This record gives sequence, structure tokens and C-alpha cells, in this order.
Amino acid sequence: MATPELLNLGFEFVEIFAFIVLATVGLAVIFGMMGIINLAHGEFILVGAYATSFAVAAGLPLAVAMAVGVVATAAFGLVLERLIIRRLYGRLLDSMVVTWGISLVMIQLTRIAFGNTAPGVGIPFGQLPVVDGPVYYLVLAVVAVGVLGGLYALFMWTDFGVRARATMQDEETARSMGVDTDRMYMATFAIGSGLAGLAGALYAPVMTVTPEYGTSFLVESFVAVVVGGSSVLLGTILASGFLGTVNAAFTNLAGTFMGQVAMLVAAIVAIRLMPDGITGLLSDLREKWGESE
Repeated sequence: MATPELLNLGFEFVEIFAFIVLATVGLAVIFGMMGIINLAHGEFILVGAYATSFAVAAGLPLAVAMAVGVVATAAFGLVLERLIIRRLYGRLLDSMVVTWGISLVMIQLTRIAFGNTAPGVGIPFGQLPVVDGPVYYLVLAVVAVGVLGGLYALFMWTDFGVRARATMQDEETARSMGVDTDRMYMATFAIGSGLAGLAGALYAPVMTVTPEYGTSFLVESFVAVVVGGSSVLLGTILASGFLGTVNAAFTNLAGTFMGQVAMLVAAIVAIRLMPDGITGLLSDLREKWGESE
């Protein structure tokens, strides 16, 4: 394979990997840690995109506008958690039905309030000199890795992270040890919402922002969460790498549509062979190795 083709393949992988990570990580926090299947995840992304677009239209710098998008979505998620979601913990099917309803309502309200499109946001940083693509996609990849690193530090190395993980694993024991579990649920949901808003804000410059904007992220995010397994961060990294490689390879060979098809087929095969996801398989292998020793 010639060098330009390798560069294009590498760029394709970086682009898809960043998209899957950023689309997935907010859902992974809410579903993987809290057990809420948030079918309104795409509309949380939509809030971040619309807030960013209107902030840019109001004259704010793009970076500041994206911060506005993240904060607006986190605040929206916080309000929603206090009013509705807090009643759905431990009720998996109910959470699916309710969040699906929220999704439909948000799409229609967005269309009624703002019309069929939001103000456009230009792509910053220009084009790459060798690969046919914008520099901005490399920035998105760096941000994706930074988000994963930041989440790992937050949930593994801080007192908040210890309390949050204890709450999600055994709420009654955590409460008996003095943890305000209600606040932990609220804060964790707000973090997951803010991460969804971050995805919407970051992709507002490269995707047309419409009321259906969030649906563009749903397939990759849910597939990656299921393929990744129960470990939120490691599962997101491994699933994004695996699915991104398959998608990039087939996109490079046969176009975007075949890349999507190949990714879904690979996800189906992975779920069939690994019902508990990649991290579930790794956990089983560690247990077997431990027993053999």
C-alpha cells in the first residue's frame, strides 16, 4: 500500500475513533455506571450543538461557545435528573420508555422553537497538507484521548470518584458509610450529560445542526457501549479502537456506507462471541489465569 493510502487510512481511523469515543463516553457513564439506558442521549448531544451554534452566532469565540454548550447540557441533564430520572433508577425498561419519550418531545420542541437548522459554525484550523481532511479532526482525536484520561483520573484518583463508584456498586452500603448517594447520582448524571453536550459542541463545526442532529451519534454510541462491556473507560477505548479499525478499513476500500455496514456486522459478531463485551471477556480470562496459577 502506498504511503498516501496509508496516511489516508490512518487519518480515517483517527477520525472515526474520535467520533466513537466522543459519541459514546457520556452514554457509557450514564449506562455503565448508573444502569440507565438513555435513549435521549442523542438529544443531549443536540442541546450541546444548539447551544454552541447560537453562542457562536451571538459573537462568542468558538472555544467559549463550546464551553457554553457543555455547561448548558450538564445543567439540562441536572434538571432532568431531579425531575424525572431519579425515579427510574433500577427500572431498566421504564428508563428506556421514558427517555425515548423525552427524545421525541425534544426533537419536536427544537423544531418548533428554532426551525429546521441552527446557525452554521465554521471549521477552524484549515486543511492538512498531505491528507485530504481538516486539521480539526486531529484536534478531536486529541480531545477524545484527553477526555478519557480526565475521566479515569476523576473516577479512580479522587474522593468523588471513590464515592461515586461505591454508590453505583452498592448504594445501601455506601449510604450507611455516610455517602450522600442522592448527590452522587445527581452529579454523575450531570457529568454524563455534559460529556454528551461536549460531543455535540465539538461536532457542530463539521456537521449540519438540525433537530435530528443527535440521531447521527446513536448507532455508534450504543454499539460501542455494548461491545465494550461493563468497564466504562476501558470498554470505550477497546470498542472504539476495534470498531474504528473495521470502519476505517472498509471505508477506505469501499466507501462510507460499506464502512458503516462492516462496523455493524463486526459488532454483531463481537456480541455473539463475547456476550459480556470485550472487558467481560478480559475479566473471564484473568479469572481463568488466576485459577491456573
